[in-house]
Amino acid sequence: MADRRTDNDVGLAPPDEPVRAAYMRDFYTWLMEQARAVREGRWDAIDRDNLAEEIESLGREQFNRLESALRVLLLHILKWDHQPARRSRSWVLSIDAQRIEIEDVLADNPGLTPRIAEALARGYRKARIEAAKETGLEKDVFPETCGYDFKTVMTRVFGV
Repeated sequence: MADRRTDNDVGLAPPDEPVRAAYMRDFYTWLMEQARAVREGRWDAIDRDNLAEEIESLGREQFNRLESALRVLLLHILKWDHQPARRSRSWVLSIDAQRIEIEDVLADNPGLTPRIAEALARGYRKARIEAAKETGLEKDVFPETCGYDFKTVMTRVFGV
């Protein structure tokens, strides 16, 4: 065991130094130092404000993943509903793929379940604009607010 190297030996974590300076200068190194301090129980070395902000940011990223998958799903549903002549197997498969992505995000983050309606509404606003751009139809062709509920977007049958 004498030849085992630690994170600090290979330059992954900085020596003890003021953590706030590291946060602004080198985010990666700051993260590694914060992880090490948590593992070692060195609570006085934790940069609480910045670490709390980064943890909250991770939560926002998960919400954004849900919103993004709903946006893509809604985009395909809008195109399906407003361009029946262009329906294809590819669209059906894209719908299936986005549903799986949504299921995976929610399985990994069940705490997002109460925010599904919010993610659906936010995703729809963006999907509506993208649908107008991709179809060449006027934005007003698409309803201003989402007319689909979550159950419908997740279970409606599509087929060509």
